[in-house]
Amino acid sequence: MERRAFGKTDMQVSVLGFGGAEIGFQGASQKAVDEMLTAAIDAGLNVIDTAECYVNSEELIGHAIGHRRREFYLFTKCGHGDNYNDHKWGGEDIARSIDRSLKRLQTDYVDLIQLHSCTEEVLKRGEVIAVLKEAKKAGKTRYIGYSGDSTDAVYAIKTGEFDALQTSISIADQEAIDLLLPLAREYNLGVIAKRPIANAVWRHKSTPDKDDYSRPYWDRLQELKYDFINGDDDLSAETALRFTLSVPGVHTMIVGTSRPGRWQDNARVVAKGKLPPHEYDSIRKRWHAVATKQWVGQV
Repeated sequence: MERRAFGKTDMQVSVLGFGGAEIGFQGASQKAVDEMLTAAIDAGLNVIDTAECYVNSEELIGHAIGHRRREFYLFTKCGHGDNYNDHKWGGEDIARSIDRSLKRLQTDYVDLIQLHSCTEEVLKRGEVIAVLKEAKKAGKTRYIGYSGDSTDAVYAIKTGEFDALQTSISIADQEAIDLLLPLAREYNLGVIAKRPIANAVWRHKSTPDKDDYSRPYWDRLQELKYDFINGDDDLSAETALRFTLSVPGVHTMIVGTSRPGRWQDNARVVAKGKLPPHEYDSIRKRWHAVATKQWVGQV
């Protein structure tokens, strides 16, 4: 598994990471998570990303591989309670969240703590950044990051306070490639691509509900009409993942799954390398031809 230097940090991250949302939201069993993460680490995984609001994801990960803590980089996020829609941006709330995450993950430190989709308005108050810096000083995290998109992320980067950026990058979400990645390079940030296969929305055989998390990507793909989204789900997934792998400035991509063996399947795709330049350029040109100003990065 290829590894890339992660911005200004001392980490060399696997280009394919693991995102912990699905195991929480889809109710994965502890046995399945144990099997899945053990095998993935054995196969070269060294980036695991989760959040305090992904139901019991942190507990599942801590129980599964807490005893192998030195073999991987552990990232989590703060800014919510136990409910994804319950934003908690008070300094004391953030501090408690960090301590709670460490306990759940069965560790005394994480490699990266990230503010989870924090708005520019909240960032400007300064308190949330101060709490993260204090956690870093106390040894609870080695680095601090920002997870978010669009103009909120622009502001976050320009504060100069963060070591890493996590943002949406995929065939259906390309705003960050032009808006954020040049800035991330300027500030030498490690870049984590979230939702790198656009939630595999092509697998829906009918239009998702309006409140479905992946609906915006479904709608966009109906207009983008990429020729590789043609009913061949494996080809669609492979092209999507290799597209994000090909984006200059991306260091690691986090793909979620609750099925043992899926990470290794994705690793075999990644091993094929970047897309040929003409395929990558074709996807970018199609985006620029079709995308509207409303097609902003999806939280």
